[in-house]
Amino acid sequence: MVETLSDIGEFGLIERIHKLLQKIGVHTPGVSLEIGDDAASLKPRPGFELLITCDTLIEGRHYLPRHITPVDIGRRAMAINISDIGAMGGKPLCALISLGLQSGTLVADVEDMYRGFVTELNPLGASIVGGNLTKTENTVFIDITMIGEVRKENLMLRSTAQPGDAILVTGYPGQAAAGLNLLQNAKAYKNLHAHPLVKAYNLPAHRALEGQAVARSQKAHAMIDTSDGFLADLGHICQESHVGALLIQENLPISSELKEAAVEMGMDSYQLFLQESDDYELIITCSPKQVLNIRSAIKEISQTPIHEVGRIRDASEGIELMLPDGTKRPISLKGWDHFK
Repeated sequence: MVETLSDIGEFGLIERIHKLLQKIGVHTPGVSLEIGDDAASLKPRPGFELLITCDTLIEGRHYLPRHITPVDIGRRAMAINISDIGAMGGKPLCALISLGLQSGTLVADVEDMYRGFVTELNPLGASIVGGNLTKTENTVFIDITMIGEVRKENLMLRSTAQPGDAILVTGYPGQAAAGLNLLQNAKAYKNLHAHPLVKAYNLPAHRALEGQAVARSQKAHAMIDTSDGFLADLGHICQESHVGALLIQENLPISSELKEAAVEMGMDSYQLFLQESDDYELIITCSPKQVLNIRSAIKEISQTPIHEVGRIRDASEGIELMLPDGTKRPISLKGWDHFK
């Protein structure tokens, strides 16, 4: 029998989720109360600060349900929140999950979403400690609150970049934007969902471990993830740090898959890199003398590529892109905006 939420009800679903998490989840040290009480209880460790973030995914706006499995929806939603903790140098500890579901939602699909959540949390030793369920009439949503911790001396901010800093970025921003475009304008690709750019959109890779490694090195000045797109998030660093930036177009890392897809779609690969995209890479600023140390810190824990793409400069010089011929042009800080 295929069960829907109307068959088992809210409390039946809560019981199913509780049993599933007891079976496949982990226990996070420091969490003294998990699911079962009105609130979870967390005891901070001496010398650490707590980090708290939240993010919402709405069906049809932040993911395309016909192009993604429930497991991958769960993974995507959790990775996005993990990324925020990692971008501040922190370690994820636990999550609270609120779901807006329809009566006809399949119970198996909800359980698979939780399997996706746990797939991202378990390797980090983080757990699900509570949440909420509500009925929606039209649109399913997932809202996650993530709690993490970071040693006080390792806390990374977006407001501490300095003129003269090198600008580094992990991975290949722009791939998720291209993947979304492929899904929205799907051609007759034989294995569309296996396309590396589509996978980059559906299953973004958080860089929490890399962020922790950078923070432990204490060699970086500022850090942020590219949740709004490379330019928009570099703009956040510039605004909060009261600085400008010069990017070198030839240094922007464009993957071969992105180059190929851009040609097929009639788009500019550099624009895909710079503008809004769901890649969740890290932008890091540091003294040029520390670039090798940052590279080494990341290399110790992963093979994630890291590229030097420009320099932080005085705020009066603004934000510009240097073209291959040496000319410079101002660039606007366009990125993801929920209300535009």
